[in-house]
Amino acid sequence: LALSSLSNTLAVNNSGRWWGIINVASSTNLLTDSKNVQLVLDPSLQLLSRKQRKLIRQNPGILHSVSSGLQTAIKECKWQFRNRRWNCPTSQGPNIFGKIVNRGCRETAFIFAITSAGVTHSVARSCSEGSIESCTCDYRRRGPGGPDWHWGGCSDNIDFGRLFGREFVDSSEKGRDLRFLMNLHNNEAGRMTVFSEMRQECKCHGMSGSCTVRTCWMRLPTFRAVGDVLKDRFDGASRVIYGNKGSNRASRVELHHLEPENPAHKPPSPHDLVYFEKSPNFCTYSGKTGTAGTAGRFCNSSS
Repeated sequence: LALSSLSNTLAVNNSGRWWGIINVASSTNLLTDSKNVQLVLDPSLQLLSRKQRKLIRQNPGILHSVSSGLQTAIKECKWQFRNRRWNCPTSQGPNIFGKIVNRGCRETAFIFAITSAGVTHSVARSCSEGSIESCTCDYRRRGPGGPDWHWGGCSDNIDFGRLFGREFVDSSEKGRDLRFLMNLHNNEAGRMTVFSEMRQECKCHGMSGSCTVRTCWMRLPTFRAVGDVLKDRFDGASRVIYGNKGSNRASRVELHHLEPENPAHKPPSPHDLVYFEKSPNFCTYSGKTGTAGTAGRFCNSSS
């Protein structure tokens, strides 16, 4: 594609603008070629913010991981909602997920959470595989861990994945309004889900498989496990409103926050998905929300 046509195809509004790299990745084998990396980093395409471009340059090899994580997240989104009215449709157009991301509904919450989780998961795994120059396995867990096992091996680097994910994904969010707070919260919920689903794996050592001693390390969950958890949180998402604790300078850090719409409900936890707007009816076509409606299958608008 010519540079000008890519610019027209990939220019996206601020939130989720970085998702546009998938349009380049789909035709360039996940951006492993240096020329295609430079194409994504071209400021004229407006794919990435200045901070995001800086992060990519500082971490050689990481753009491949980001695009791979995004592809995995999209596939998982489609699988989780394969039998729902909204089945996570995507396109090759300017906005990968369509106009739905302009709404503050549950579906938008899931999109932000799953794509954020995809980046963290992919980057953490790539570190342990040696695909990114600036990170390695997480070797901080060393020495005795219990009476019959000790830490060793190559733990997936979830801390680097979370830190990079926060710096990269969240940097596309601007403002201080309710949508800004919602997107940041759901981004973090996605990363937290990957972290909380980490599991310990062990290898036995001993004569004739006696397993007298075990070496253990921390392993990422499958992304299907991450998707399952986020889907459950989609079903139990918290509807929120914009909270403001005051205007004095002493409390400025805590001025803007999310509160449950129903005062009787507890505040959302960092793991919960949040939304502030009712979902549209996905059974019928709507140009306003960008929903194509359902075709070839029964649609229960009350489900």
